[in-house]
Amino acid sequence: MFSGSQERKIPGHDAHEQEKVMLNVLPDFMPAVDAPVILPGIHQPFVTGTLQTAIGGVPIVTPDLSGSDRRGGFKARWGVGRMHYAVDPGLYALGRADAKSPVFVSANYKMSFDHLRRSLRGRDGWILVLDTQGINVWCAAGKGTFGTAELVRRIFLSGLDRVVTHRKLILPQLSAPGVAAHRVRQYSGFKVVYGPIRAEDLPAFLDNGLKARPEMRRKTFILTERAVLIPIELVEALRTAALIVPAFSIIGGLLGQGPFLERAVQEGLTAAGAVLTAVISGSVLTPLLLPFLPGRAFSLKGFSIGCVLSLLLLAVVDFPSRLPAVAWFLIMTSVSAFLAMNFTGASTYTSLSGVRKEMRWALPLEIAGGSLGLLLWLTAFWIH
Repeated sequence: MFSGSQERKIPGHDAHEQEKVMLNVLPDFMPAVDAPVILPGIHQPFVTGTLQTAIGGVPIVTPDLSGSDRRGGFKARWGVGRMHYAVDPGLYALGRADAKSPVFVSANYKMSFDHLRRSLRGRDGWILVLDTQGINVWCAAGKGTFGTAELVRRIFLSGLDRVVTHRKLILPQLSAPGVAAHRVRQYSGFKVVYGPIRAEDLPAFLDNGLKARPEMRRKTFILTERAVLIPIELVEALRTAALIVPAFSIIGGLLGQGPFLERAVQEGLTAAGAVLTAVISGSVLTPLLLPFLPGRAFSLKGFSIGCVLSLLLLAVVDFPSRLPAVAWFLIMTSVSAFLAMNFTGASTYTSLSGVRKEMRWALPLEIAGGSLGLLLWLTAFWIH
């Protein structure tokens, strides 16, 4: 999958079932890992050389982010190459790592990897990168790709037990939902220690004897942390809008009274304004104003801000009758509520059971509201 890696796969199994499969076959799989160790590629731009160890030359990574690293992170934030923004899984060396240096575990999503190595500037250690299929730590833990099976598997595939004399791994706290620490120790002999939530707190964590202060265990969701999530959601929403608006324009031109081009332009502009309003309210204002919007459900928060912006737009648009105005109100608020739900997975406000519960009642309402709005919009052409 990644350059420089020739990783063996378990035949006959879907990657999405990796956690379940690996836990079932792990006892049979472990003895077979006497085979040659798989090392990450050395031609990755952040690799500065190799460190000779008992397993061969382990790639050395720099803690300093280059201009290319920063540009790559910026583009990933905006959805450019996001699904391929990954590093080779395996073992890396940082500084003058030796047999007693700590081992930090990370996802192979490059932004997660970059945050970790940058936070360890001036430190010696090892970074064990799991194959999370290019997904960040928190999401990968929920999906199972940052899980017990992959962690144990990567320990053996990297030859870690031959590189370090201790048996301790430092994992991000947000990986805990996917990792059973007792199973890791049972199968590999390595003890799991959960580090702080933020990589930037690792130096203090290390200096404090691998003990985290209470504030290091608390996941915040302040304005800047919410704002950084906006670009990717905004881009995805605008991509969909770019397909929807022309459809409204063409349908409006065909069904409306008067010249096709005139009607198409008029309906297209109305649709563009309405869809853009829904996108801004659901993908931009909802996360920014999250603590101040009413209700606990994200859909309700998105609906509430969607109502405000929709009414403001409808107040300045001259509709031939009330019916298309009501239609667009239903469409905009439904879309805003739906887009707002995209932030549930990154929030500290919700739980998995809470998200599932909300989706059971919110999605049908959003679909019904949007469908009714579309039906009323079409009906308005015959009534007018």
